[in-house]
Amino acid sequence: MKRIIALTVILMFTLMTPHYAASAATPKMMAYVDKNSHSFIPVGLLKTYDGVKVSYKASEKKLDISSENTQLTLNLGSRTAYVDGKKVTLKAAPFSENGSTYVPLQFIQQYLGFKSSWGSNRATVSLTDGTSIHTLPVLSGKFIPSNSNPVTSQRKTFKVGSRSFQANVVTVSLLHPKVNLDVVLAGNKAGKVEDLRSMAKRSNAVVAINGTFFDAYTSGAYKAPYGYLISQGNILHKASGDNRTIFTYDHNNLASMIPGLDFKAVYDSGRMSGALQAGPRLLTDGKVTLDVKKEGFKDPKILTGGGARSALGITKDHKLILLTTGGATIPQLAEIMKQAGAYQAMNLDGGASSGLYYNGSYITTPGRQISNAIVVKYK
Repeated sequence: MKRIIALTVILMFTLMTPHYAASAATPKMMAYVDKNSHSFIPVGLLKTYDGVKVSYKASEKKLDISSENTQLTLNLGSRTAYVDGKKVTLKAAPFSENGSTYVPLQFIQQYLGFKSSWGSNRATVSLTDGTSIHTLPVLSGKFIPSNSNPVTSQRKTFKVGSRSFQANVVTVSLLHPKVNLDVVLAGNKAGKVEDLRSMAKRSNAVVAINGTFFDAYTSGAYKAPYGYLISQGNILHKASGDNRTIFTYDHNNLASMIPGLDFKAVYDSGRMSGALQAGPRLLTDGKVTLDVKKEGFKDPKILTGGGARSALGITKDHKLILLTTGGATIPQLAEIMKQAGAYQAMNLDGGASSGLYYNGSYITTPGRQISNAIVVKYK
């Protein structure tokens, strides 16, 4: 019953959502909550709804927003606004930051009839006019300066039970205006293999980590990847439809993890810019949620064995954690990711494939060429 309900929600979302996969170059958008708990949305979001028009006069800092029956006029930095010519006072003033203009969410809801709903931990907000729905990541507190460093790299020690594990950890601010994610195939073609460092440099990537499993031990030239691989809304490689976990993100870098069997519904909704299927899932909402057999894993290297590991995590505040370590079992890896601060986490291919590249060189050197990778690039 729970699965039927979940899929129903996804399908409803699909029917209400326009496809945007072709517009991968669209600038990222996010909602913002200030220190006084006032919520704002980028005015660019309003342009995506039918019947809403937006114009801005820079010389006057004047913003006009109109729908069929309503005319709103706001002034940047001012709490005075006009609704159909009538003066009203806003609780918070509209403003511009990092090239985007933000307007108070409550004002838009009240006078344009939009409805909003907040995700868990208020990390996302969805806005609908009754026909289309868009979900944005939410930044709270201070804006991220565009000249700040979006990536940090650390060598850390994690203690799990009686054992200590050394790990390389790269953390990426997904809401930083410079950051772009991508999924890359070796040789730009499924079935090829290539050095991770070569894939990173070819992609002009700052960070790269090995991706999903592939047929590394075949003697043939074609070394098939195992799982869905999506880049810029395009399917690079199809999977057999199993339930292994998929890491997915949209063009706003809103990242999530979904069961493999939900792929078609989410992809068809048009809100999947990139994705990579691997697994098993390690953490769900901050709790260890391993079910390797449910995801279809049978390899002892996953079920019971220890070895070199790569993992990917998402924090509550939209950071991406990329981690490599050695000698860990999958349950130990789950605990490591939890201690690293991940709220959602999944395993990537491991063993000789495990590799992590940052800022021009390896910080974890893979033991073989690999099939695919997740990369972080700057605009």
